[in-house]
Amino acid sequence: MAKNKKVSVYFCQSCGYETSKWMGQCPGCREWNTFVEEMVEKGTVGKKGSAAGGNDDLKPTKISEIDMQRKERIETGYQELDRVLGGGIVPGSLVLVGGDPGIGKSTLLLQICRNLADTREVLYISGEESLQQIKMRAQRIGEFSDQLQLFCDTSLERIEQVVERIKPQIVIIDSIQTMYSEAVSSAPGSVSQVRETTARLLQIAKGMDITVFIVGHVTKEGVVAGPRVLEHMVDTVLYFEGDRHASYRILRGVKNRFGSTNEIGVFEMRQEGLLEVENPSEFMLNGKPQGASGSIVACSMEGTRPILVEIQALVCHSNFGIPRRTAAGTDLNRVNLLMAVLEKRGGLSLSNCDAYVNIAGGIRMNEPAIDLGIVLALASSFRDQAIDEKLICFGEIGLSGEVRAVNMAQQRVFEAKKLGFSECILPKVSIVGLKDVKGIKIIGVENIREAISCIL
Repeated sequence: MAKNKKVSVYFCQSCGYETSKWMGQCPGCREWNTFVEEMVEKGTVGKKGSAAGGNDDLKPTKISEIDMQRKERIETGYQELDRVLGGGIVPGSLVLVGGDPGIGKSTLLLQICRNLADTREVLYISGEESLQQIKMRAQRIGEFSDQLQLFCDTSLERIEQVVERIKPQIVIIDSIQTMYSEAVSSAPGSVSQVRETTARLLQIAKGMDITVFIVGHVTKEGVVAGPRVLEHMVDTVLYFEGDRHASYRILRGVKNRFGSTNEIGVFEMRQEGLLEVENPSEFMLNGKPQGASGSIVACSMEGTRPILVEIQALVCHSNFGIPRRTAAGTDLNRVNLLMAVLEKRGGLSLSNCDAYVNIAGGIRMNEPAIDLGIVLALASSFRDQAIDEKLICFGEIGLSGEVRAVNMAQQRVFEAKKLGFSECILPKVSIVGLKDVKGIKIIGVENIREAISCIL
């Protein structure tokens, strides 16, 4: 029998690159100072081709011989979550849910368990809370079916035994950083442990046709803690975003093998748990000031869903040699670029002014279609003239000051009309694709000078 021995191995915390010595820069991802040392057990390597079972079973399958049995997706009871997942849960999939501490990851998964436990066997495995703590949180959410079973442990071997014995359809792992395998000698949460436990859970999901949700903590940079290979192994990666001191939460799909990665779901955190926000546009525009300069509503697309957001801008004379520029909810570099275009092509002298741009509601938008809204909000604040409250805009701005076309103009206009807006400023080239638009005035512009003259 081969004798295992412990050796020192260095892992990259960013991508999982393995080496026998410490390096300042990772050769895999080119990140600096990401290597950590871990003690792992390694046995002697056997002869090539001596795998168990021989080579007789190593036979590829023709694609025409594969039996395609369409699996029905499982609805979670939340339309917002089903939209992000691509229509529901795919049986046998491995889903990673990441987010800041206290953002509501465990609450969301527990509410999913409540909806699914009425018709399916659900197993909730926690490595962070006791059974009594989970029950206290469950009582705040509502009534639960007896089909929901709880299990508190951190040993992957014992978890595998429980799953094989009760054979549930849905398994929740909270969280992956607390789980450990006895086959790996490093501490729970280390690179090797996270990689090993995720690989074993992937085998359970695919081999037993069980849907597994795993909760992952995030680093200060906002990415899931552990090696980047963790996101490559799972089928779906969901990020729960938002300010934990505010009431709203945004569920965003970063990776999805069974659907689009551009969809988002909006939830509101209340005392009884997370509630769906069926109309995010109305929710984001709640509390919009009246008669204030530097405020305008723009339309952005998140997947197939149009969302109206309020863009606020404040421009004032600077008392310093270098003006201060700040952006919240959008890219600061993009704001600086638009201010340069506004000064060069729009004739506004902004070089000696401080500028502050904010996407109200705390949501983050990076779509180029909000460029026109940022430009008009800056111009409104600079001239201290309010924009009509019933006006909405969207369009991408080029370096020459032109207003370029954006996709899905029809859906954006219909969403604005539904919420009671009477005027819409959009790229002139996008008017051609509009059909059956009544009850809202359409204003097509070719450049930012025309857009500014329409509102000021």
